[in-house]
Amino acid sequence: MKTFLRNNGLSICFLLLFAVSMGGQIIFGLKEYNKELAEQHAPPVEIGSYLSSGHFIQSTFENWESEFLQMALFVLFTIFLMQKGSSESKDLDKEEGVDREPSPDRKNAPAAVKKGGWVLAIYKHSLSIALLLLFMVSFALHFYGSLKDENLQQSLKGLPVESAGDYLLDSRFWFESFQNWQSEFLSVFAIIMLSIYLRQIGSSQSKPVDAPNMETGE
Repeated sequence: MKTFLRNNGLSICFLLLFAVSMGGQIIFGLKEYNKELAEQHAPPVEIGSYLSSGHFIQSTFENWESEFLQMALFVLFTIFLMQKGSSESKDLDKEEGVDREPSPDRKNAPAAVKKGGWVLAIYKHSLSIALLLLFMVSFALHFYGSLKDENLQQSLKGLPVESAGDYLLDSRFWFESFQNWQSEFLSVFAIIMLSIYLRQIGSSQSKPVDAPNMETGE
């Protein structure tokens, strides 16, 4: 068990933080949702109904959408864009291990590398493909939840509901998206630039404390 925790400590820690945060979102989201319903003179809902509500689906997946978009673009842009001095960039002057062609003879090479052909062709881009797919799924669920919540609000006010086609051009949906996207892009910009001049001893996301500011890479 000690070995398992040591080998997987980072993922376990963030999975636990995710679970705690999701629990907090559900608890306080339900309270907020019922407060909004009370203002519309509608009956409150239980937690089971809340988890299938547009309010919960929209608020969850609009955040996931921005996270996966940020990570996908960061993975893709770091293929060919560089930042001198940043620990988040490849070296400007030399080829790095991530650029070499995969060899099936390498010890403990993944099965996809040994298989070759179209399997390897997909595997070479599997990280960006997975992140883009997660973004698209999250985007679709965000849209579904936002539309569902919007139409509930419209119904409670006695107004006509919107079709999916009309809502795709609605300012509310795109406001929800862009307010999250901009924060993610800002956070990536911050880590790229701050890692040039600032250090954190022991972190894989930082250069060595004694590394020159203009030394690129970790």
